[in-house]
Amino acid sequence: MDNLNSYDNKQMLKKVGVVAGPIAIQSLIASSLNLVDNLMVGGLGELALNAVGVSVQIYFVYWMLIFGFCSGGATFMSQFFGTKDYTNIRRTAGFAFSVTFCIGIIFFLAATFFPEYILRVFTKYPEVIEAGVPYVRTGAPCFLFVAAIQPLALVLRTTQQTEKPLYASVIALCTNTFLNYSLIYGHFGLPELGIRGAAMATVVARIIETTILVFFIFIKKNPMKGPLKEYFSYGSELARRVVRNSLPTTINETMWGLGTSLYVAAFARISITAGAAIQACNTINSLFCMCCFSIGDAVLIMVGQKIGEGELEYAYGMTKNLIKLGLIIGAVMGGLTILFGKPILSLFEFTPEGAHSAWLILIVYGCTMWLDAYGGIMVSGVLRCGGDTRFAMFTEVGTVWLIGVPLAFITSLKLGWPIYLAVLAVRGESLVKGIILTGRYKSRKWLRNVIQGL
Repeated sequence: MDNLNSYDNKQMLKKVGVVAGPIAIQSLIASSLNLVDNLMVGGLGELALNAVGVSVQIYFVYWMLIFGFCSGGATFMSQFFGTKDYTNIRRTAGFAFSVTFCIGIIFFLAATFFPEYILRVFTKYPEVIEAGVPYVRTGAPCFLFVAAIQPLALVLRTTQQTEKPLYASVIALCTNTFLNYSLIYGHFGLPELGIRGAAMATVVARIIETTILVFFIFIKKNPMKGPLKEYFSYGSELARRVVRNSLPTTINETMWGLGTSLYVAAFARISITAGAAIQACNTINSLFCMCCFSIGDAVLIMVGQKIGEGELEYAYGMTKNLIKLGLIIGAVMGGLTILFGKPILSLFEFTPEGAHSAWLILIVYGCTMWLDAYGGIMVSGVLRCGGDTRFAMFTEVGTVWLIGVPLAFITSLKLGWPIYLAVLAVRGESLVKGIILTGRYKSRKWLRNVIQGL
């Protein structure tokens, strides 16, 4: 079945709303949480804001590592869900947790005992390192709790219970915001802890988020409820297959994160004004991009289920419709970025030159957001749902590092282009990536059942 009939289209759209809607809102909450943290810590002065900004880089690297590994595991969970094989979903989740927790322990120990050495990787200023050490050390337990949050949330998402991780994120956001306000500045009778209070608020929020997810899966009635020993009864064959699929996604996400960070590093070297403009625009852009990326998650979950059921032609037909939907949403979100860009930019303190540059950058982002939507759907959704993670990795990492990063530095530092033109040039990376991914999609080589024989 190459195409879905109108009834299936209506059913599919309804299901996309149920699956992708909560994921989009949850991602938006995560972006808003970063914005709230920056605004609150910013009240302590530029040094505090700089220290926290540098400190969170270690959390960003960690997040990309475990997100990449869990994304590889999601392929198996979604396909197992197609066969209603809950036992193997539990085993896959248990193996993912075993890996993420080991990574979490390494980061926890490093953040607890060697925070100053970690910070030296990201800054050369002693005063920033001194201010950031309490934040990194106090926030170290987050590495352990996030190691549990990712696999637990993934279990619920891939079994299409996406509203439950959303509830946990909403409560975590409210907790973190309240405790940030209280502990940073000493309100409601709580001690004034400054930067350390911000880290402590995040730890408490993560503890609560983990507790809620455990409640949904292990205490409340849930199809994923089962004995703990079953979660950790994965055999060597399942572990081997998950690692083979997850290693490329881990490399993919980590190298993509590092590459996009270098874009910012290149643009920030144009001038202080340019650096401020790109930071503000990236924050605004991420708020509108999240809805696009949630379609990629929906593709992974919904199409992966059909592949697991053995309905490969039906799965291919679904992807056609979901890609079209994603492109429409990307165009709409791009238009909203341009429409609401100026009012949001007015919240930032810019010089006239900075405000003009930021506005032009947002126009570039808005006009090309459909490319982000397409790339996100193809890499995180289509290719990963069929286990084609190696091709996705080589394509995304290759285009970022061989096209995007060189263009960012050449246009910014060698040619001296205005920042909005440098940003536009770098968007060429997404165009090339889209062309390569289209060829792979049409070949159908990505359409594979990875759970066969398990």
